[in-house]
This record gives sequence, structure tokens and C-alpha cells, in this order.
Amino acid sequence: MKHVISVSIGSSKRDHKVELDFKGEKIVVERVGTDGDIQKAIEIISSLDGKVDAFGMGGIDLYLRAGNKKYIIKDAIQIKNAAKITPMVDGSGLKSSLERNLPGYINDNIMPLKGKTAFILTAVDRYGMAEGFDEVGCSLILGDVMTALGFNIPIYSLKRLERIAGIIAPIACKLPFEMLYPTGKAQNKEENFAGKYDKYFEASDIIAGDFHYIRRYLPNDAKAKLIVTNTVTKEDVAWLRERNAGMLVTSTPNLSGRSFGTNVIEALAVAILKKNPDDIKDQDYLNVLEDIEFKPHVVYLNDTMAFKAQGVGK
Repeated sequence: MKHVISVSIGSSKRDHKVELDFKGEKIVVERVGTDGDIQKAIEIISSLDGKVDAFGMGGIDLYLRAGNKKYIIKDAIQIKNAAKITPMVDGSGLKSSLERNLPGYINDNIMPLKGKTAFILTAVDRYGMAEGFDEVGCSLILGDVMTALGFNIPIYSLKRLERIAGIIAPIACKLPFEMLYPTGKAQNKEENFAGKYDKYFEASDIIAGDFHYIRRYLPNDAKAKLIVTNTVTKEDVAWLRERNAGMLVTSTPNLSGRSFGTNVIEALAVAILKKNPDDIKDQDYLNVLEDIEFKPHVVYLNDTMAFKAQGVGK
């Protein structure tokens, strides 16, 4: 039996555990949150190092990406270095492969996306997804400066994001991570900034990116928008229905009631492949996911005319 565990600095209220069967072999997939406590995460990883098959690093990325440049997040290094024996991944392998292919999957299987506008709340941690939307012909609104720094400055192209990231990211990545992203108990707060950036939501057909940012900024009436994200629970899906979102697509499948983060699914792939993550190519990840029949999870949130018009309403 294989054991894959994601140690996350996110909220422990989002913990989950499932048992899968892969070609007759049982695989336990588990997520453990530390409520923002990086030291606790390090202690858990150290205690399990060499005893499990792969670690996922949750609630924080090892680096941010814009174009071909990567910016290492200081606080993530100490977490990664806690694993001396067991391989650890942060989900970046799937973000550059699975998530990059997700807009194409939606375009081919759900609705045409060419000419639609995608508001991606943070593209530096979902750069592959942003590239995917760009490649299928979507117009982009990138909200990185708005959501991370609080300045009402939208970005309308990947090239401009690269230029801005080249100035801001090297500084931002040295800051305490909780200044950049909600961690631990902050993820449970009903803090909501709905209304702050409504005009960008209004101008968009698709809302994409990290769910914690979507939850913070999504207007009270999402007006049947398509939500493309990951790591959602049953409660998150119910919340989206209350906000009148039209459809939800997650890059990873539903496993016993929720979608896991990309770091968890990437760790699962590493355990199956039995390779050093540095030796795994994007296509290797895609091949494994195809082999275990993992597909994006699609939820029709509301029976709206907008989706009936696309021929996909149920």
C-alpha cells in the first residue's frame, strides 16, 4: 500500500482522506492542515520522512512563475528542506501540464471559449492555466496586483505580467507568506471584499484561479459565470450556488466529496511513477492521470439559460 500525504499550512478544517485502488494496489491520499503554523508543518514532515511515498506541500507554492522566470518563495524553502528522503512536490508540475490543458478541455468538451474574457485572479501561481486560456483565444484580465497588493491595476496580457512580476516578485517572495496569501485560520474567516473589483467580474465570462481569492472577491451575484478553480469542498460548492455561479470546473477530480489540490495529485503521480520529481516531464504526469482516468470535475451549479444556450445545461 502506498501513502501520499499533503502537509498544508492551510486550515485544518479542510482536511480530507481517501483510499484509492490503482491496478489492484491501494493508495491512501491524505491532506493535513497546520492552520498557518509553518514550524508544525516542518515537524510533521520530519516525523514522516521516509515513512510515506510522497509529500505534497500545500497552502504555499515553492515559487511563482511568469513566462520562463521563476521566483522562489522564501518561506517555502524551509518546508521543502524538511523532507530529506521522501520526495516532495508543490503542484507546479501539474499547473504547467494539467492546468494548462484545462481551458482546451473546456473548449472541446463543454463550450467554445474563443472570444470570451477570463478574469484570472492570480496568474503567477496559475501561469499554465493563464497560458491555456490565452491559447484558446480568450481575452485576459489578470488580477495579481489587485489581489496580492491591493492596488486597482488590472493586467491585460501575459507579457505585461512578466514585466511587472520581474519588478515586484523578487521583493514579494521575501515577505512573510501570510502577507501575500490567506493561510491557516485566515482561510476560515468570512472576510469578503465583494464589490471591490466588480467591474472586472462584470466584464468577464470566466472567473479562474485560486479558490481562496475567488471566495474573497466574487460578487454576491456571480451572474451565471463559469468558475475554473481547484481544491473545493462541498461547502465551497454550496457557497458558489448561493452566489448564483453557473458552472464549476476543477482541474482535479472529485474524490469522496472534494477536489484535492494540485500538490496532492502531483504527489500521487510521483508515488505511482516511483521517480525523482526532477526527472518527471509534463507528459509523464498527463500519462499517469490518463491511466488512472482522472478527468476535470464539472458541476452544473444553477440551471441557467446562459448554459442552456451553450447546449450544456442539465
